[in-house]
Amino acid sequence: MTVFTHHDPLTLRLSLREKVAYGMGDFGSNLMLCIGTLYLLKFYTDELGLPAFYGGIIFLIAKFFTAFTDMLTGVLVDSRRHIGPRGKFRPFILYASVPVALVATAQFMANDFSLTVKTALATVLFMLFGLFYSLMNCAYGAMVPAITKNPQERAQLAAWRQGGATLGLLLCTVGFMPLQALFTTTPSLGYLLAAFCFACCGLFCMWWCYRGVNERYVEVSPDHHKPSIAKSFCAIFHNPPLLVLCIANLCTLAAFNIKLAIQVYYTQYVLSDIHLLSWMGLFSMGCILIGVLLVPAAVKRFGKKQVYLGGLALWALGDVLNYLWGATSFSFVLFSCMAFFGTAFVNSLNWALVPDTVDYGEWKTGIRAEGSVYTGYTFSRKISAALAGFLPGIMLTQIGYVPNVLQSEATLAGLRQLLFIWPAALAVLAAVTMGFFYKLNEARFAFIIEDIARRKKSAGNTPADAPTGPCPLPHYK
Repeated sequence: MTVFTHHDPLTLRLSLREKVAYGMGDFGSNLMLCIGTLYLLKFYTDELGLPAFYGGIIFLIAKFFTAFTDMLTGVLVDSRRHIGPRGKFRPFILYASVPVALVATAQFMANDFSLTVKTALATVLFMLFGLFYSLMNCAYGAMVPAITKNPQERAQLAAWRQGGATLGLLLCTVGFMPLQALFTTTPSLGYLLAAFCFACCGLFCMWWCYRGVNERYVEVSPDHHKPSIAKSFCAIFHNPPLLVLCIANLCTLAAFNIKLAIQVYYTQYVLSDIHLLSWMGLFSMGCILIGVLLVPAAVKRFGKKQVYLGGLALWALGDVLNYLWGATSFSFVLFSCMAFFGTAFVNSLNWALVPDTVDYGEWKTGIRAEGSVYTGYTFSRKISAALAGFLPGIMLTQIGYVPNVLQSEATLAGLRQLLFIWPAALAVLAAVTMGFFYKLNEARFAFIIEDIARRKKSAGNTPADAPTGPCPLPHYK
């Protein structure tokens, strides 16, 4: 079933109010996510007293677990047959955001249990956070094709989403540690109260998103299409543009998360000024916001793929310059701004490209499955996040990191390599992948949308040529 509320979906314009509401969704989710991405490993090592190796193992286990809960979310979304007035996706945003906020706060609770119990408790809490976050955030991301079919409006929604995510990351970077530092005598309490404040703000923003967006094109999969985790994997390998995007995103998200996890150590021990992190966050996230604002115009002029590749080039260049000449606070902030400016285009277009692959999948197979496609994509993101959380913990151990003491020269050199060389190399690998293998350009996408509309018009909105056999090997027609 398809519900159309506009005579020409390709020309529908969304209101500014709805775009802002959609952006608030990623602002809120990132307020709750980034406090863990940025500071949870440091909380584990410096407050809970867990070895960095243990922190890496916790990240690895929890993120691999949530990779599969993302798949489960896709199954739940695509399994819905009776869609109420709240829509197909919005109820997940409404109800799952409450436990996300609660668990995000509970992760920063200090305790005096044994090392084994501390590790087990931290792992369970992180896994619960991932489960509820999957239910909330995967539905939020998969909702875009139900909001609009206009590719320019999708690009703008992606820009608003990335703008919200950037503001959330900026606020976490600039505000969390100063808020935590107010409790100098009890730093563990500072972590808990700071996490509580950010979680409450995030919950409010998710509810704002729920109330402000509309699902105009709600589609229910036919009864013979039984969604499953296996079909989510199949959605990736039967959809060449999605497969390429997953591989590129595996690289870019790992690079970005490694940077976020290591920069707090770098500013404290290499530059000897942990408060510089707030200033760096202010300027670099400001550069990201500028980049996000430029995304729609840049895409209109050059196309999504070219803008994506340009962002990767700026990102890699900024990291290489920082490794060579980023030994001072000024140069570190300057080159970080260049790198983060490049990430704005990459991270924004990640979300603008996914809805295009949904339409490609429908055109190729006759079956539309936003949940399976989106969660297949987020599966690759969670695998990347698992590696990005695991590697810093392992590498901190390998380079000889010891909490709250002066670090050796070898350790300082290792921190520089972790923060700059690894992300730059991954950005280059992503650029090669997208440059040579991603073929879904604007002209091809416009043809696909028109062809889908013609099929539905001639077949009474029922795909007549939907294949029912197993997924063939990926290829382009």
